[in-house]
Amino acid sequence: MKKEKILHKLVMLLPAFWAALFDMTITVVYQPNEYWNGNLNVANEANPIGAFAMKHHVLGFFIVCLFWLFIIGIVGSFLNKKNLPLFTLFVLICHTWGGSSWIMNHFGFELVMIYIFLNSLFFIKIQEYYNSKEIKCQSQKTSIT
Repeated sequence: MKKEKILHKLVMLLPAFWAALFDMTITVVYQPNEYWNGNLNVANEANPIGAFAMKHHVLGFFIVCLFWLFIIGIVGSFLNKKNLPLFTLFVLICHTWGGSSWIMNHFGFELVMIYIFLNSLFFIKIQEYYNSKEIKCQSQKTSIT
């Protein structure tokens, strides 16, 4: 039962993980060539923690990213059913904003709007699924007792 609960919570965290991974990936992809050639001072990252890590080692950003994804999963696994969607939405909004800043600079406004719409839709659909599974779990408990 505990494993099912954690998997159920991880489903609700999918939009947060997706947006974080997209933001992280686009950040890496659009670093200037000078950065990858060893000039760490040209790192382009708005998050002060990520920027600090990038300016100190090429792998710094990757370490911070892995740590952050781990934190999302850990925090999410401890939240109750009321606060988990709120946390997911918070992370989704933060990383949608981060990813949107890259999209705007490289692809334009229209793709930013499409990206925001698709992330919003993904959140709504996952939340509907999450809530429907929660209702089924509760009704099964009620019928057993």
